Amino acid sequence: MRAAELLDNEYSGHFGTYIKAAGDGILIEDLEISLHEFIRFVQNIPMDKFDYRYAEGKWTIKDIIQHVIDTERIFAYRALRFSRNDKTPLPSFEENDYADNTDSNSRSIQDLLTEFSAVRHSTLLFYKSLSQEQLKRIGTASNNPISVRALGFVMIGHQKHHQKIFEERYL
Repeated sequence: MRAAELLDNEYSGHFGTYIKAAGDGILIEDLEISLHEFIRFVQNIPMDKFDYRYAEGKWTIKDIIQHVIDTERIFAYRALRFSRNDKTPLPSFEENDYADNTDSNSRSIQDLLTEFSAVRHSTLLFYKSLSQEQLKRIGTASNNPISVRALGFVMIGHQKHHQKIFEERYL
């Protein structure tokens, strides 16, 4: 299943930005490929950059990696609920509150990458378990409709979005 195959009713709002950033690969393959690409990319960042902030009040690279982990957990939880036909609208989350309540900068980069890998592997196993019907189910998150399969592309695109920010503002 490719992002170009998503129907117009499967997502709206800010989710489209991340789906576009995901590219047009195959969902399961790209979830796995993007995991390895991200780990390789982060491992090539100079050690002195992990605690760097390009401006006052901005997150460090470690903060952003933790944000990507937290966000994937939230998106995967949404996908689980919607795949099980739960029609309860799910609220958005305040990413800055999450960032303010982590201790990411005291963690090693290897620890963060291990956690990211574990979360992504869990996401992969979950997505591999879903039927075509479950993948097409739609729920409401952040006041916008989104399908289970669109959420998978959002996770890929969100990760790629932040990798691009690393390149443009931190390195």
